This record gives sequence, C-alpha cells and structure tokens, in this order.
Amino acid sequence: MADRSVALMWAQRIFPALTWLGELGDKRVLRIDVLAGVTVALVLIPQSMAYAQLAGLPAYYGLYASFMPPMIAALFGSSRQLQTGPVAIVSIMTAAALEPLATAGGPSFVAYAIMLALMVGLFELALGILRLGALVNFLAHPVIIGFTNAAAIIIATSQLSKIFGVFADKGDYYFETIWNVIQAAFTDTHWPTLAIAVLAFVIMIGIRRLNPRLPNVLTAVAVTTLIAYYIEFERVDVIKPAQFVNTTVRMLADEQLSAREQLANVDRAIAAANDRFVDVQKTLGKDDPKFLDTRHQLDSLRLHKERRQKTIKLELGEIKELRFRRVKQNGDDPARFYLAGELPTGIPDDGHLWRVVKFTDDDTLELSGGGAVVGTIPRGLPELKAPTIDFGVVARLLPAAITIALLGFMEAISIAKAMATRTKQRVDANQELIGQGLGNIVGGLFQSYPVSGSFSRSAVNIEAGALTGFSSVVTSLIVVIVLLWLTPLLYHLPQATLAAVIMMAVFGLINVGIFKHIWRTQRSDGIVAVITFFLTLTLAPHLDYGILMGAAMALGLYLLRTMRPRVVVLGRFWDGTLRDAELYTLETCPNISMIRFDGSLYFANTSYFEDKILERSSQKPDLKYVIVDGEGINEIDASGEEMLSSMVERLDGIGVKVIFTQFKRQAYDVLKRSGFIDKVGEECFFRHVDHALRHVWQELGDDHVDSCALNPLRQATQA
Repeated sequence: MADRSVALMWAQRIFPALTWLGELGDKRVLRIDVLAGVTVALVLIPQSMAYAQLAGLPAYYGLYASFMPPMIAALFGSSRQLQTGPVAIVSIMTAAALEPLATAGGPSFVAYAIMLALMVGLFELALGILRLGALVNFLAHPVIIGFTNAAAIIIATSQLSKIFGVFADKGDYYFETIWNVIQAAFTDTHWPTLAIAVLAFVIMIGIRRLNPRLPNVLTAVAVTTLIAYYIEFERVDVIKPAQFVNTTVRMLADEQLSAREQLANVDRAIAAANDRFVDVQKTLGKDDPKFLDTRHQLDSLRLHKERRQKTIKLELGEIKELRFRRVKQNGDDPARFYLAGELPTGIPDDGHLWRVVKFTDDDTLELSGGGAVVGTIPRGLPELKAPTIDFGVVARLLPAAITIALLGFMEAISIAKAMATRTKQRVDANQELIGQGLGNIVGGLFQSYPVSGSFSRSAVNIEAGALTGFSSVVTSLIVVIVLLWLTPLLYHLPQATLAAVIMMAVFGLINVGIFKHIWRTQRSDGIVAVITFFLTLTLAPHLDYGILMGAAMALGLYLLRTMRPRVVVLGRFWDGTLRDAELYTLETCPNISMIRFDGSLYFANTSYFEDKILERSSQKPDLKYVIVDGEGINEIDASGEEMLSSMVERLDGIGVKVIFTQFKRQAYDVLKRSGFIDKVGEECFFRHVDHALRHVWQELGDDHVDSCALNPLRQATQA
C-alpha cells in the first residue's frame, strides 16, 4: 500500500494533471471547465493574432502559439487556472530581440522566433528540473515595475501607425520611430482606418462598462470585420513598374527591384565565401596566408551587403512616401498610376490615394488604396517540425532568451500565486517552470513563438469559474477548430482593430501610483524603478538593456546597503531595554561598550564592522570590555570569521577583552567549525546579554555594578 502511495506521488509530480483528471467525472466540474475554456478562447483568438503582429510575425502565428502551449502548460504545471499563450510584454521583447537579425515578418525572422521559443523553453525547463525557481528573485520588484510601465507605453505607442493607417521609417531608437509616425499622421492619416479603430475602442469600452461578462473583444472583432467586408476596406493591386506614369518613379522602382536581385546574388557569394573560409581554416589553419585572404573576402562581401541594404532602405523610404491616383484603362489594359499631384484634369480616378506597401519576389510591387487587414490565414494545423538551429544566432539570442524566460515566468508565477490565494490551492514554482518550459518547447515544435502566463486571460478563466486545468485544454481545442475550419472568416479583420485590442490590453499595465508607493516605502527602490522606466524607454527597441541595467543597479544598491549596515552602541533605556544610545541619548559605561551589528557579516562589510568597533573603542580611554551582540547577524562567511579573529587579537593587544552574546545557531556553528570558538575560549560566548553583563561585572568587581550605566536596576532607580 505504501509503495502504491509513493508511486502515485511520483506520478503526480511528473504529470500534475493526474491530481485533477479524476475530478472531470463530475459532470458539474466538466461543464464549468468547458464553458470557461470556451470563454477564454473567445478572448484569446483575437488577442493572440494581435500579439503575434506585435512580435513582428504574421497574425496567424498567434493562433499557432495558442494551439499547444495552453494545453501543455496546464497538463504539466501546478496551477489549475493559469492560462498560457501569447502575451504583450513577451511579444514586444521577441520583436526587439529579432529585429537586429532579420526583417520583421520575413522567413528568417519567423525561423528565429520559433528557435527563440525553443531556447526560452529549454532554459525554463532546466531551471525547473534543477529546482532553481528562486533565480527569478534576481529581478527585483522595483525593476519589474519600472520595466512593465515603460514596456506598456512602448507597446501602446507602437500601434499608432496601424491606428492612423500610416507608414513611417524606423529610427535607430524607438522615440525616433514614434516621432516619424506622429509626423506622418499629421499629413497622411487614412481616415477609414482611424474610424475603424475608434469604433473598436468604443465597442470594447462600452461593453466593458455595460456588462463586463460579455465578450467585448470578440464583439469588436466581429463588427469591424463585417464592416470591412461590406465597404471593401482592403484595396490591393499588384503592378509592374511600367504602370507608373512618372518616369522618375518608374526608375526608382526598377532600381529597387534590381538592387534586391543583386542582394540575393551577394547572399549567394557570401555563402560560397563562408564555405571557402571554413574549409581553409580546417585544412590549412589560421597561420596560412590563404586563411587571411578568405577571411578578408568574406568580410568585404558582408560589408558590401550591409551598405547595399542601407541604400535599398533609403530608396524604399523615398518611394513609400509617394501617393498615387489609380486610373482604370479601357478593356483588359492594366491600370495606370499617376503621382497624386500630376493627375491630368478631366481624367477620372477611383477616388482613393494609393501607396507602395512592398516589393515582391517576382519583379512586382504591391500597392494599397485602402486599409490593412489580416489577409489570408493558412487553413490547417501547423506542421510538427524541429526548428532550424543556427548556433551563431543562438549565441546572439541567448541573453534575450534568458531575459524573456525570467520575465515571462515571473509574470506567470505572480498570476498563479494570486489565483492560488483565492482558490486555496498550492502552487509549486519549480513545477510551474517545467510546465512553462514544456509549453514553449512543444510550441516551438509546432511553429510557436515564446509564450507565458497571461494575466487578462487567467482572470477571465477564474471569473468564469474554471476548476481544473481542463479549461486550458478546451481553449486549445477551440483554437484547433478555428485553424481547421474558420480561418476564412478572419481574412477581413482590420489591422486597426487588432491595434486597438493591444492598446486596450496594455493600458491596464500602466500604474503610476505604484511608483509613489515604492518611493515612500524605500527611496532607493523608488530610484531603481524610475531609472529602469526611463532607461527602458530611452534604449528601446533594446528592451533587454533596460531591464538588465535596472537589475544590475538594484543589486548594486542592495550590496551598497549591506556594505554599511547599522552598527549601534547600546545603552539601557528607562524601561530596562537596550536601545541605540546615540539615537535616544543614553548614558553608556566607560568600561564596557556593548555593540550590535544589524546584518549578515560577509566579505563586503567586514572592514566596515571592524572599523566601527575600533572607532567606538578608541572613544573610551578606560574601556575594558567590548560585548558584541550578534542577535542581528544571520550568517558569517570566511571573511567575517577572519575579521573577528583579527579584531579580538588587536583589542586584546590594547587590554580590551571581547565577549560575544546572542549569536544565532547558524552563525555560532560557523565559528565552531572554523576553530574560532576554541581559539578565543567557550567562556567568551553567552546566550543572553544579561549573562554576558553579569560575567563582565564579576570580572570588574562588585563595586562596578551599582555605578554601571548598563545596570537595569540603576536605570529603574533613576526613573
């Protein structure tokens, strides 16, 4: 019987879902979880598509990230109500990590995003298996507060271009990009796009105020999608450069297409040069002249590619700023495009301003004369395949993967613990790491990008009454149904609506009041929160820089505080207690100095402690005894033990004896193992302050007791 219990315990530890699978036999539990899962899915589907675009991916990758991760994380995690999937902060950090490596939305960008999910998952899984969940504590609360508020502002403002329907060049820093968007909005706002966005906001805010239980996001998506379908919101035309009437524009388009073809040739040349470089390195070694030649050729080609890319980007920016009028020709002749200010009088156009969206791979351009929609979503489930591993890219993504893993897990475990308090269930941080890690790993195998626990969807889940992790399984099954049969319904979903969904979701992350609370609680923590906030905003899109610098600063300030802890000389208060003599202006004994150290005694503060004791000792010419009150010392390291030994010898050399009292067991054991206690003598250690004082009074003589300022009876008589 005992063996069966142990086996069951281990089975539940490996597969935590066993703790609640049996409860599904109760029809009431099953019904509630199914309804909760469906309710969450109605929020997840539009939200996930919006977050995928926030990550720089096509919208349907949000559905892929909502397919397996919610189910896997629920089956292997410890929380019953935590909903895993795409979240705003992880999405924006994914985009920030990948944009320096590839063009957003391109094949390489997608491949790296999937590989990043695998890296995040492996790191989380390793932490969970090694029981290292406490590592997330290195991200201090003030750092998270500063980063989260800054990230929320970055996420919200990143959607402005989609809200106004404008295109703007990206700057080296995020604030430059936003300024370009604002300038473009003043002159080129696409009013139908803005109207769709405003309508989506009105619907979501209105329904939330009238009845929060209704699916406000789904309603906004449904209404704006129907409107976009009936008004033909999307207008796209794929053309040849020859269809531009203006000769200069035609030349710009031809040059852009030619440059892209040349860039493809350069890529092939770089691949061949890299193969030669690797071959020479293996066969001839680094000392051979051919090694330097092949390396120079490879570096030259890479530099040429970098310069060519900059030129292409500048020329593309020029052509994207232009606006055109579309004139339909007679018969089957292709339409002609005039510059907006060059359309001849009397020639009718279709009434829309057209702009270049992108250049395609078959020597054509895609122009848009309307608003942007999600477009075609591949029908069917994502195929199971291992991500392509590029170890060079892995090395560059490793810091971002670790940051995303720690930040994502901190968000997930915070949500899980908050819900566990409400449901009176136990949450195991290490098991949750395993669940989140496996969710990301399996998700990566099914073309997902990094995911984490979602605050908003977990709140919907628990409010819907979810009792077990089966609600997350149901949510995944609903996503399967959408991918298999309902994707055509999402074609006309406006991008402006998704932008509005993102902005509504992240507004709740902005909390100004928490800065005031942290500042009042601990000013140094308030400084960390504020500086992290401004660093994150300033250094964006390099979001990991902000949080890493904030964490380093928090750790530095902590070390600074522990390097100079309180060292107080104790005096006898009128009520008989021992208190800070300087703070309360208490009389002290000229022959006895009682000193308390408030902090762990370790390498960073040993010199400070020794200096303070010697300083206080030098202020009393008649000093005979120093009593070290160790009540506030939690631990002692080797440096601390060495300092105590040195201090005892130095004071003994000037005729001052050191007595120790109230040392905690863990500190006492360190001194015992090191031989310190044997060196100074067991008789120098006392469990209580009064015992130490009685010993010292006995050594000084009975005449000293009545006059000693540390005698509680003397203080009581004076009071």
